Amino acid sequence: MKNLFLFLLLTLSASAHLYPYTLLRDLSLPSVFMDIKILDAKELDFESEKNIHELSGLAWCPEGLYALSDRGYLYLFHLKIKKQKIKKLKLLKSLPLRDKNGIVLHKVQRDSEDLSSYYNHLLISFERDNRVVEYSKGAIALHNVKLNKKLKRSELFQGKNKGLESVVYNRKYGIITAPEEPLKGTKKSYHTLYAKGEQWRFQAEGSITSLENIDDDTLLVLLRKYSFFSNRFTSLVRVHLDRCDKNRVCQSDLLAQFNSSNGWRIDNFEGVCKVGKNRYLMISDDNGSFFQKTLLVLFEIMN
Repeated sequence: MKNLFLFLLLTLSASAHLYPYTLLRDLSLPSVFMDIKILDAKELDFESEKNIHELSGLAWCPEGLYALSDRGYLYLFHLKIKKQKIKKLKLLKSLPLRDKNGIVLHKVQRDSEDLSSYYNHLLISFERDNRVVEYSKGAIALHNVKLNKKLKRSELFQGKNKGLESVVYNRKYGIITAPEEPLKGTKKSYHTLYAKGEQWRFQAEGSITSLENIDDDTLLVLLRKYSFFSNRFTSLVRVHLDRCDKNRVCQSDLLAQFNSSNGWRIDNFEGVCKVGKNRYLMISDDNGSFFQKTLLVLFEIMN
């Protein structure tokens, strides 16, 4: 009876309130900006689910949209997109992340950051206790992923909260991850993406928060600089993994940079996922703060 009650509690559905959100103060500005077309933006309010905060990772799967919280929770939503607009977001499941033995992760272990689909499972990256773990869609850990040897030394990360912020599974190159900021001893102007036995460098400003595939040879990288009190920006960069020089520096394109100093009303964007041909969702982490928002943005890459 206890298990039945828990199952019903975790699978109880509830719809998020979706409020239209204007990303630009100047309404005359076009929705096409640089190489991005913004199709829709919504502010999410989980009125009946008070604990849904700090969403930092997204993965689009046949059964719906998975979202990951920094607090160690996995959510499954039914997402309805119609005529290029976000029409409905309904919570189907809310599950705490558990270890192989089914025990809920304790505080040090549960700083979960990014999410990617991986065959019929999920990949989750963590910081503080830096690792990438293959998870079942029931939020049970299956095994730790073997990382590039350069990511095994925790003292090389820029800080406890500057760890493995992103992960993606690529059909050609395998599992790719990246620290939020370049490792100590490397050039700060270059970010590095790591697969188990390979790496790629690209030049970009900001901290990496999420990775997604554009195609087998191209990644979309979400970067941000966030401060509540000063200028902030969100960047979308396209990195060509098959166009690199002998130093493994790859061709990259800045698709868009949304800067608050130019009138963009952005928040702390940390997650991105592909939902269709050239179409993506981006979500912001509200840091559990009354003063921040959970924003969901639907956009299209134009070129």
